[in-house]
Amino acid sequence: MTAVPPALRIEDLRRFSRRPALTPAPPGAVSLAMGEPDFSTPQPVVEAAEAALRAGETHYADQKGLWELRAALAHRLPPHPCRTWSADDVVVTHGATGALAAVVLAMIGPGDRVVVPEPAYSLYADLVVLAGGTVDFVPLGRDLHWDLDALAAALPGAKMMIFSNPSNPTGIVHHERELKALGDLLDGSDVLVVSDEAYHHLVYPGHEAVPALAIDSLRDRTVYVQTFSKTYAMTGWRVGYLTGPRAVVDAAALVHRTLNGSVNSAVQHAALAALDLPGSVVDTMLARYRRRRELVIARLSDVPGLHLVPPEGAFYGFLRYDADRPSEEVVRELAERKVLVRAGAEYGPSGEGHIRISFAASEDDLRTGLGRIVDHLGATNP
Repeated sequence: MTAVPPALRIEDLRRFSRRPALTPAPPGAVSLAMGEPDFSTPQPVVEAAEAALRAGETHYADQKGLWELRAALAHRLPPHPCRTWSADDVVVTHGATGALAAVVLAMIGPGDRVVVPEPAYSLYADLVVLAGGTVDFVPLGRDLHWDLDALAAALPGAKMMIFSNPSNPTGIVHHERELKALGDLLDGSDVLVVSDEAYHHLVYPGHEAVPALAIDSLRDRTVYVQTFSKTYAMTGWRVGYLTGPRAVVDAAALVHRTLNGSVNSAVQHAALAALDLPGSVVDTMLARYRRRRELVIARLSDVPGLHLVPPEGAFYGFLRYDADRPSEEVVRELAERKVLVRAGAEYGPSGEGHIRISFAASEDDLRTGLGRIVDHLGATNP
């Protein structure tokens, strides 16, 4: 049989995407590469899934998600002065990935321009390419917060802007003043904002993650994307959700049901149980992340040749190095020294010259991995 070429969009994606295929760390290596909590899913969540399975929750669910889960999620959304959130405003998705894919494929077509402040989670640009749109990367400021002047120049005529808050890969929290400034820039435009807030509970002292839906000038143009993965250590369960303008939600629901169908019924019951967990469960995990963050800052501060903006949220450090080598080459060199990290170039053009470190790892692994990074990239070891 003659080889059948893939669709042109797949060829575009292969040329454009910088996302690596992730594999387990080899023996003797430590991984600071994975954006995944190293904690086990809380036991009440596991027990809820088991109980649901034994009760026969093994059939197709509503394609927008279980009504009771959607209603519970709607009840937790920031209040809207002119709208009462309901279950019909929420779509349960196959993780935040499914939510992001649904909204981008629902709203972006050939020729549509999407603004992505970068460095940014590499999935955003890949989805825009898959939809046939054009990615307009806008570099961040030196402090890794938005360059508002650059955004002001890029936003006119755009169809969409996508960002995460707190940010993957930078660990930055875009605070209320920044969000209000974005709303001012968008006043009078039809730009749709997609706010990926997967790390909203993982914020460190002195910082506050304000939902975009809580900002008056943003709430009616914002698609809010969320997941159970990070807050509740449920990455493998694949439960996310989205809400926003009703017409956008309905379009995204149609895409999601076409691509994915309904989310696993028992897993949705587990998600309901996660919402009922006491706050102390999440606080305990956050306290561990806080200690690890402090370890990262202490180990990398004042090292000649290395520069770290202290993470404000999430569990990432975006480390700039002075060595004159591409980040993908540096990642290979570090892998040879038994520490796995992610190349800054994966996250956009201005990510070059950086590596991303995840501190969702044990303190022992962090100490080992950071030591190997310092030994290799510190200015005394060019």
